[in-house]
Amino acid sequence: MSFLEPLIDRLGEPATLALGAALIGVLFGFFTQRSRFCLRAAVIEFARDQRTGGRLTVWLFAFATAVGATQTLAMLGWFDAGNARQIAARGSLSGAAVGGALFGMGMILARGCSSRMLVLAAQGNLRALLSGLVFAVAAQSALTGALSPLRLAISEWWTIDGGGARDLLARTGMGHGGALLFAALWFAAAVFWARRQRVGAWGWGGAIGVGLTVAAGWWFTYAVSRLAFDPHPIQSLSFTGPSAEVLSRVLFVSDKPLSFDVGLIPGVFLGAFLAAALSGELRLEGFQGGASMRRYIVGAVCMGFGGMLAGGCAVGAGLSGAAVFTATSWVTLAGIWAAAALTDRLVDQGDTPPATNEAGGRP
Repeated sequence: MSFLEPLIDRLGEPATLALGAALIGVLFGFFTQRSRFCLRAAVIEFARDQRTGGRLTVWLFAFATAVGATQTLAMLGWFDAGNARQIAARGSLSGAAVGGALFGMGMILARGCSSRMLVLAAQGNLRALLSGLVFAVAAQSALTGALSPLRLAISEWWTIDGGGARDLLARTGMGHGGALLFAALWFAAAVFWARRQRVGAWGWGGAIGVGLTVAAGWWFTYAVSRLAFDPHPIQSLSFTGPSAEVLSRVLFVSDKPLSFDVGLIPGVFLGAFLAAALSGELRLEGFQGGASMRRYIVGAVCMGFGGMLAGGCAVGAGLSGAAVFTATSWVTLAGIWAAAALTDRLVDQGDTPPATNEAGGRP
């Protein structure tokens, strides 16, 4: 933390948070683009019992690394999730379940989750760019606009107290040691399948990098909060709230200070652009007919509303929230997996392999 003090003194707390988020975002965008990290592709590969794509293996590497690295920081005393919103604040299990299901359905229809759309947009995919904008508008509408009353109503169906009630490590008695063992088992499974599927170095290496950026986000915001004079949220990577925040700042003049959310989205975009440029994968791609456009827009709306209702997206709940074992994040993750698998079965009927999806060639 010693290097953060002079940085905060020079830039101020808001600018330091935004700068740190941008740097972490660049790494996340770069590693995501190179590894083809994508929860949608992982779900499809699992649901269709495809054993050669390696997308589920990539997701497992990122998931296990995020959990393991975050819990290692906690064991060392370098991070404490107790004051993070995902644990400290009152949560909604109904919002997590319904929102997760909507998000899972939406990412199948839009052929990519919110973070994947941002990465694809950075490499020239205009379908992903439009879908990402619709996603951000829907998220903002669910937060403060026309969809806000519906979000609040669903959220009140079944709530859960903050603190120990939302902390699965405390409720189950696993502790950080049990969480590390859990992560190690999944990491071992990822290694096993990576060897069998001959996943390339960028596949597993990039996915590990994705997981490490999640832990880095938790550590960085916690470290700043310990040094800051004013309170700042302890958080990690997520794309629903930050996308809505960035959109609102682009459209309206704001005197609000900079934040972690504001730095994250541009950082991820830049990192993915650099990765695509260095690998020769920058290319413009558009829609293929009106039916395809309607599908993407409906999917983006479902993801935007669902992500805001659940309080997390495929990364915000599936990696960041899961890494600190908050109950609502695990409910959201389960809802995403179940709804995505069911939607793929009902809508796509197992005909479109994840390696050739419309959202940008490879998932």
